Amino acid sequence: MKNKITIIDYGMGNLRSVQKKFIRVGDMVEITRDPKIISKADKLILPGVGHFANGIKNLKEYGLWEILNKKVLIEKTPILGICLGMQLMAKHSEEGDAEGLGWFDAEVVKFEMKDTLMYKVPHMGWNNAVLNKKSLLFQNVPDDVSFYFVHSYHIKCHAVQDILAKTEYEYSFTSAIQKDNIFGTQFHPEKSHDWGEKLFENFVKL
Repeated sequence: MKNKITIIDYGMGNLRSVQKKFIRVGDMVEITRDPKIISKADKLILPGVGHFANGIKNLKEYGLWEILNKKVLIEKTPILGICLGMQLMAKHSEEGDAEGLGWFDAEVVKFEMKDTLMYKVPHMGWNNAVLNKKSLLFQNVPDDVSFYFVHSYHIKCHAVQDILAKTEYEYSFTSAIQKDNIFGTQFHPEKSHDWGEKLFENFVKL
């Protein structure tokens, strides 16, 4: 039986490219901001590109804050946050000095580079995500695989057990997180070719 995958539309993010990738792995995928539809989802995707404070503002204005907390924290529905979507799961962000969903003991900070000639901000392009712990999300995905990143801010996770993967960009930063049914990637699986598709396939099978 196919999963009902629901992509949360809160007005930020490349929703169609995420939807296309999930369709390729053969599941029913819809994009919505309707809480009634979200309440029936088997799995949730929280994508996002843009400003943290605006993302939080939109989640609240569109009436998504309550249903997300209910689905994720009470009903334990699996959710995957992508880029800004992952960052919104933290307690706080420097970007707009805003409070997040608070699902992870983490904060979002801007890249601070010493070598600004070598390391540009935003961090843009292909880079490795090296696993910090085993996860079904990365099943059969080797450590030497590169994923596509575009971001100026990154998560600083204070709970070591929640760090799923790390990436080096002058210094090491958290590039994937996991706690129980909650997953997040700083990189974009939908832009990461076959291995990104494999990640989506693994999420569907959770």
